Amino acid sequence: MGDIIDARGLACPQPVLMTKKALEGMEEGSFTIVVDSAISKDNVVRFATSQGCDTRVEEKDGEFHVHVVKGGAENTPGEEVKEAPASNIAVYVHSDRMGQGDDALGRILIKGFLKTIKDVDPKPRRMIFVNSGIFLTTEGSEVIDALKELEEMGIEILSCGTCLDFFNRKDALKVGLASNMFDITSALMEADKVVIP
Repeated sequence: MGDIIDARGLACPQPVLMTKKALEGMEEGSFTIVVDSAISKDNVVRFATSQGCDTRVEEKDGEFHVHVVKGGAENTPGEEVKEAPASNIAVYVHSDRMGQGDDALGRILIKGFLKTIKDVDPKPRRMIFVNSGIFLTTEGSEVIDALKELEEMGIEILSCGTCLDFFNRKDALKVGLASNMFDITSALMEADKVVIP
């Protein structure tokens, strides 16, 4: 099935950028991109689908072969998503606490902030969690239910895949999607406003 692109061993967002480059160079056709992490596989599939491509994944010996088809009558729109809020606000959470000073107080404040978002307008379109912020989206967090409620309202919850790997938390993600630096950078650049609690 078309060319084979070897993205094994490459850190985020390289597999997505390689997929983007391959798609930009073709009107229609197919290729296979090979990755060796579930997060890279999910990111490639999500990106290709967002570009109107069909994807199929095969797992072979711990590697993921993502077959991407662009163009042709068989293409179907990406998976239906919940309607996002009308605003284009991104909330960028780079820590598991809010503000500087007392750590215990900072953890209380970030919990309060995240639990209050559902009650304010306008609501953000996306919430991006990086560095120690990913501890808020993973197992053991006291705000998982609040974040799931926001996700059900159509707010996209993205956690940095590199950060999940760094803290050995990728299997502990409980809400939203593991993302990559391409998606995160795009979301921040496209936002009309970025809020950093």
